Amino acid sequence: MPKAIYAGSFDPITNGHLWVIDRAAAIFDELIVAVGDNPDKNYSFSLDERLGLLKETLHQYKNIEIGHFNGEFLVNYAQGVGASFIVRGIRNTQDYEYEKTMRYINSDLCSTIDTIFLMPPRNYAEVSSSLVKGLVGTAGWEKIVKRYVPETVLDALKVKNGS
Repeated sequence: MPKAIYAGSFDPITNGHLWVIDRAAAIFDELIVAVGDNPDKNYSFSLDERLGLLKETLHQYKNIEIGHFNGEFLVNYAQGVGASFIVRGIRNTQDYEYEKTMRYINSDLCSTIDTIFLMPPRNYAEVSSSLVKGLVGTAGWEKIVKRYVPETVLDALKVKNGS
């Protein structure tokens, strides 16, 4: 299969993201995991920290490249790096409705790039970066959050939280 791109803010990367990445890496010859950076958003981790966590977490994959983009549509970035597919994770009906709309808009912008939807298993269906960030700081948070993120991310969250 040709090259694909899986993009997100990855603030932080979760086990749900890792599930999608693992499946996409098995499907495509090349996968670019790209961090989208929006200067108007307040992130818990800087762009460099998010890129570093991805590199550390995904180092074992030989067909994955880490990238980033800002100030452009994902489909234009995908076209610029030679990707033929955009991979998106669908956790629930709200994700589906949003991603369906984005798929149609992306097709309007570039009809040669297709979108592939992957649906994670039930144990990752409710895991999101926002959920993880919302749990951090509450007494005993580390025990709960470690179920949802890779160890490198848990360690980084501990440092950020002063734990």
